[in-house]
Amino acid sequence: MRFTPLAAALALAAPLALAGACASTADAAQMQAERAPVGATGQAVLINAQGANIGRVDLRQGPTGLVIKVEASGLTPGWHGIHIHATGQCAAPFTSSGAHINHGEPKAPHGLLNAAGPDDGDLPNVYAGADGKVNAELFTTRARISSEGPGQWLWDADGSAIIIHANPDDHSSQPIGGAGDRVACAALSAS
Repeated sequence: MRFTPLAAALALAAPLALAGACASTADAAQMQAERAPVGATGQAVLINAQGANIGRVDLRQGPTGLVIKVEASGLTPGWHGIHIHATGQCAAPFTSSGAHINHGEPKAPHGLLNAAGPDDGDLPNVYAGADGKVNAELFTTRARISSEGPGQWLWDADGSAIIIHANPDDHSSQPIGGAGDRVACAALSAS
C-alpha cells in the first residue's frame, strides 16, 4: 500500500485531534466545576480614619469571579492602591483588617506584576480625580461572596475588608507595593 503525503498527514493528525478533543472536554469540565452561582450581592459602607462615611463598595458575584464597584470621595487626587484584607474590621488606622486574603498554600507574594504572585487580595489601583472622588469597577477571579465557586470566600466567620491606601501600588515590591497608609476601609460580611 502506498501512502501519499496527504494520507500520511491525515494518519498523524487523527490521533492528535482525538487527544485535543479529550483535553478540550476535560478543560471545559474543569472550568464548569470552578463556576460560582451567579447573583449574590453585597454592599458595605466605606469610612475614612475619622469614621466618616465617604462612600460605598458594591459586590456582585459572577460565574468566574467578583465584580467590585467602588464609589468614594474625600481622597487625595491621584492613584491609590486597593486590596482585599482578611478580616472584616475597620478600627482606625485599619490594621484590624489584617493582611491581604491569601489562603493558598504556598502563599503567593504580593503584586499583580510579580512573577510569583499575585496574592488573593491584590487588585488594580483606583484613581481619585481632582475632586477626590473615585468611581471604579474592578474584577477579580481570586475572591467570591457565593458560598461555592472559585476564589477565596470573603464572608467567612471573620468577614473581610476592602482597604484603600494613600499611595499607588507598584504591583511588585513587598509587602504592599509601596501603597502606604490605609486611608479608607469597608467591612464586608454576610450580615
